[in-house]
Amino acid sequence: MTEDPFVAHRGLLFTVAYEMLGSATDAEDVLQESWLRWAEADRSRVNDARAYLVRTVTRQALNRLRTLARSREDYVGEWLPEPLLTSPDVAEDVELAESVSIAVLTVLETLGPTERAVFVLREVFELPYGEIAGAIGKSAATVRQIARRAREHVAARRPRVRVSRSEQQAVVERFLQALRTGQLQELVEVLAPDVVLIADGGGLAAAALAPIHGVELVARVLARTNRVDAAALATTAVWLNGAPAGRIEIDGELATAVSLVVENGQITRVHLVRNPRKLTRLDEPAELVR
Repeated sequence: MTEDPFVAHRGLLFTVAYEMLGSATDAEDVLQESWLRWAEADRSRVNDARAYLVRTVTRQALNRLRTLARSREDYVGEWLPEPLLTSPDVAEDVELAESVSIAVLTVLETLGPTERAVFVLREVFELPYGEIAGAIGKSAATVRQIARRAREHVAARRPRVRVSRSEQQAVVERFLQALRTGQLQELVEVLAPDVVLIADGGGLAAAALAPIHGVELVARVLARTNRVDAAALATTAVWLNGAPAGRIEIDGELATAVSLVVENGQITRVHLVRNPRKLTRLDEPAELVR
């Protein structure tokens, strides 16, 4: 039997939905809704199953994104994307790894729903303008304009420096070691002078409600936040969203996912995800493909 196209392209469809929503939980809901529509579709009228499915997922994700935009206005504190455990292989596709990074997904949150959909489909998945137009219900000429604006918007806000995998790993290890020991000076040395810390507790876990700026304040907050019995604190280097990152456990329970932006050997941005509802997908690697 031939594998159902939905099953064959599930990894791609999940990646499209996740990049549009920044939430694996919502992406799975979108895939469920899209599957129901696929099950009801007249397959004899579908010439290109992959394009049809991407179009369906895009439309469902747009609907969900517009709903989420309203609910996120009431979110407690800073909102960060839901991190995903990934295999090192994801990093081999540099463009994919960058597009699913916590840093870039956070930037995508500053786009409107349509702009985000166009950016993801064009810049990440390289879909033709005409195909995107069919997915979002606008003309190809309009899609071109939206794509240009979205590209400029993201380019002005995304990290500009790409670092090697080995450099990222080395800095992550230094950071996690400093965090384990709680030594302020060690944290100061690995952080850039203008470092920014963003924490997401969602009102369910302790977290700063606004970004924290500057090496001294960020280092003090990090050292204080993890001031627990050394035997109870464990930090582990993992791969999250296509990049070396970390996880923090206290008394054997996952407490925080850590994603770092590294430039010139120092950390310029610290993303701490502490909302327990966003820490449920860090045991099995997610399938991210394009």
